Amino acid sequence: MELADSNSQFADVMGLQLHYKKRGNGKPIFLLLHGFGASLYTWQDIMTPLASSGTAIAYDRPAFGLTERPLDWREWNPYSSSAQVDIALSLLDKYAINKAIIIGNSAGGTIAAQISLRAPNRVSALILVSPAFQRSRGMPDWVTPLFRLPLVRSWGLKFIRSSFQKSGSSLLEIAWHDPTKLTLQTMESYELPLRANNWDLGLWNFILANDTPSDLALRLTELKQPILIVTGDDDRVIPTDDSVRLAE
Repeated sequence: MELADSNSQFADVMGLQLHYKKRGNGKPIFLLLHGFGASLYTWQDIMTPLASSGTAIAYDRPAFGLTERPLDWREWNPYSSSAQVDIALSLLDKYAINKAIIIGNSAGGTIAAQISLRAPNRVSALILVSPAFQRSRGMPDWVTPLFRLPLVRSWGLKFIRSSFQKSGSSLLEIAWHDPTKLTLQTMESYELPLRANNWDLGLWNFILANDTPSDLALRLTELKQPILIVTGDDDRVIPTDDSVRLAE
């Protein structure tokens, strides 16, 4: 919590200290879900415009940002996709929000879709920004036990630390349409969570729990709410063609 800023808020959601920010009042409610390796800072530039039309709520998903990263649990794995859906719905419940427009970026788009499928009555519309459906198939079942071996775990944690601490700026440049507009403040905001307790272990647990349903994209046809898919014409993280195929 010492890394939080003056606009940060924390809420106990299903036993987790969830970091979130809220702007605006009234309806509609916009619930914003960031992608892999990101945080609620993803939405920094659009929260105020959204708040001019209602209420914008962005939070750090477990394993990211300043949200608590538990290391021990029994049955309910907070890093699994089903738990991420539980957490989003519980956050809405906590503030007596019956319906929201769910906006998800990249891997956050897959969680947004799962929320809509599980609780369609809670979602008035779905906005998917460069959703990572084509790249969220999870690991084969036989791979997960290997990742739990001490040697593999040790190597994996070293790889995570090296990738994010040494290559973070390069990854951001790939994600930016115009890297010259990538400010020092933006880079520092994305790097801030790397100072949080257990950031590397949380990310490792998230990778182990990657269990996005393989048929998720096909199940979008079950949804009755309006769905908007947004992409950039030169997206280098989630190729534009992936989003076009999903829309079709």
